[in-house]
Amino acid sequence: MIVELKYGRRGLRAEIPVQVSCTVLRAGAVEALACEEAAVNASLHHPIGGRPLGEIARSRVSHRHGAAAAITVSDITRPVPNSLIVPQVLDVLNKAGIADEKITVIVGTGLHRASTELEITEILGVDVPRRCRVVSHVARDKSTLAYLGETSRGTPIWVNREFVEADVRIAVSLIEPHFMAGFSGGRKAVCPGLAGVDTMRVLHGPEMLSHPNIREGCLAGNPFHEEATEIARRAGLDFTISVTLNEQRKITGVYSGDPEYAHAAGCAAAARSTTASIPELVDAVITTSAGYPLDLTFYQSVKAMTAALPILKKGGTLIVASSCDEGIGSPDFTELMLGTASVKEFRNRLQDPGFFVPDQWQFQMMCRALETAQVLYYSTGIPADILAKLFVTPIASVEEGIALALERHGSRTSLAIIPEGPYVMPAVLPSC
Repeated sequence: MIVELKYGRRGLRAEIPVQVSCTVLRAGAVEALACEEAAVNASLHHPIGGRPLGEIARSRVSHRHGAAAAITVSDITRPVPNSLIVPQVLDVLNKAGIADEKITVIVGTGLHRASTELEITEILGVDVPRRCRVVSHVARDKSTLAYLGETSRGTPIWVNREFVEADVRIAVSLIEPHFMAGFSGGRKAVCPGLAGVDTMRVLHGPEMLSHPNIREGCLAGNPFHEEATEIARRAGLDFTISVTLNEQRKITGVYSGDPEYAHAAGCAAAARSTTASIPELVDAVITTSAGYPLDLTFYQSVKAMTAALPILKKGGTLIVASSCDEGIGSPDFTELMLGTASVKEFRNRLQDPGFFVPDQWQFQMMCRALETAQVLYYSTGIPADILAKLFVTPIASVEEGIALALERHGSRTSLAIIPEGPYVMPAVLPSC
């Protein structure tokens, strides 16, 4: 059997031996909206749980001459159809009395690097950067941040100053399963998207990430979700436009309006469409980092690893295919990974209250996979000798990974394949 995996821009074909018991898990077949542009327009004027965007903007204009707006969008690692959405947002703001020169689009990079000019064009299209100012968030520069006190849990709130000080604050995002927040989108566009490093140090800290409800698909009792929601509220987020996508990256739903009500509606839809079940745990899983743009770095592929764990036996084999065309990740993450001798050493360092390295949280989440399974890794973007230093076993092909799994688990090896990686939430059906 040949299975097409999401890999880079072109995909990857994997041949599965006929004797292997195999299940392919995909998101539900949700049809794309008949007219995406019309759906976005309708959502701006008929929102979920709040006032239309134009009405919000007009009320701010009436209270302050020269009112300004800020729109935050995701960076290049998220396939959000911003070039379809943002121009319509600009048009609504214009009609409400906010001119293009009073609108700033902020790429919510979190602690990721700043977006290049080429990436900004890919993120927003050609038209938007010509109409208004576009900047990248800088989490480590406190002069660009506003301090808003602490959350109810005591997390210091540092958020992009330009966003906070705008009269109208808007977030455009994608809702998908997320290994920390339960689901991405909405409040996450502000935190961590526009948060300062001191905020992320707590939100992504060892204690937070040790909580059992920090996982894909879980919102109830998830402290990450709760903190991010409170921080977005404190930052004054007025309106969100979030979308869900199908496997072809076409819009299946638009959820605009009140940041919390609209996001909740989108998450419910995403949960229904992305959950894929099997009857029992399997010996081995083949997964991906969902292809371009999410599989640009090894860092992002950790999401693929953790997403597969709910269906994998303890001691199983996890085969990951990720192109990693931009290498390991940020300089901080790269140095941490290459400079750590063992998972035990890293776990011990996490116990030191003074230890902090940006992006350490990704290694901590990766430990969940490393402590559950043998991780085999196929990548054309990172040399095998470097991959071997990242606590995974490099393989020359997915087929080699399958052969190694058969050696470990025998001829009756049970295998699950998740071509879309972290965009699917695999689950084991509860026994009757």
